[in-house]
Amino acid sequence: MATVEENCSKATEFILLGLSDVPELRIFLFLLFLLIYGVTVLANLGMVALIQVSPGLHTPMYFFLSHLSFVDFCYSTAIVPKMLANMLNKDKAISFLGCMVQFYLFCTCVVTEVFLLAVMSYDRFLAICNPLLYMITMSQKLRMELVSVCYFCASVCALIHLCLTLKIPSYKSNVVDHFFCDLPPVFSLACSDIFINELMAFIVPTVNEVLTIVIIFSSYSSILITILRLHSAEGRRKAFSTCASHLTAIAVFHGTILFLYCRPSLGSSREADKVATVFYTVVIPMLNPLIYSLRNKDVKEALRKVLRSNLPSEDPFS
Repeated sequence: MATVEENCSKATEFILLGLSDVPELRIFLFLLFLLIYGVTVLANLGMVALIQVSPGLHTPMYFFLSHLSFVDFCYSTAIVPKMLANMLNKDKAISFLGCMVQFYLFCTCVVTEVFLLAVMSYDRFLAICNPLLYMITMSQKLRMELVSVCYFCASVCALIHLCLTLKIPSYKSNVVDHFFCDLPPVFSLACSDIFINELMAFIVPTVNEVLTIVIIFSSYSSILITILRLHSAEGRRKAFSTCASHLTAIAVFHGTILFLYCRPSLGSSREADKVATVFYTVVIPMLNPLIYSLRNKDVKEALRKVLRSNLPSEDPFS
């Protein structure tokens, strides 16, 4: 009788099953996600460029927003092009190294976004609760330090998961029931005991979520108290409007992360997880710049100025 170990082998590549095996549905999904990815690239890189060229947007809030847009572009690009290629190709293989690199980049970018949203909450707290000291407190040096800490902590978190995954000696199959190299579907193929891997895959996201949600809740509790003390209805409306976009992005992003990673995997539906993962890896990177641009007067005004400056001026002698 063959033992479990005899059916296990070291992985050199993985096969990503993707979202659907139905040919007609694959074509539809390819066109849909190609459109979404095109909008994601255009919107996020456009936001970064607009903030760079518009002097009116050279403030701490938009400095952090430019990094948020950059991170959205990066983690969408780490996943979507390979997913689109697999929808058209019969060969859905990805090398083991490619799988690990994809996961590391994706994890680093997602965790960076988690911390960036918390930093942006703190920025809004300083701007609304301490407006006179805001520009002094949120100096360029502090901005750079906060962003650097976000990237560094995210890289460490991703490295922890990567090192633990690299220690898995063998797999019972190389067929991953997912559209990219996420941890849970890869762990389900392991032959060895992966208790530590699964424990860390639960603890690290949960600690990150609790820490950042505490920062966000504390910041917005103080903001709410400050806004309610304002005597001017116009002042309250303006303060609420500056926070609305950020709160929308927080609710959408954190809600999905909590659903996917901060709960026990027992009894979870793989298909439901796929849909949720599609939402925050493909859809949210497109929504964030749209949320901030459509609800933000400063961004819309800066965009109008840039567009007007690029239009050919009328010849006064014609």
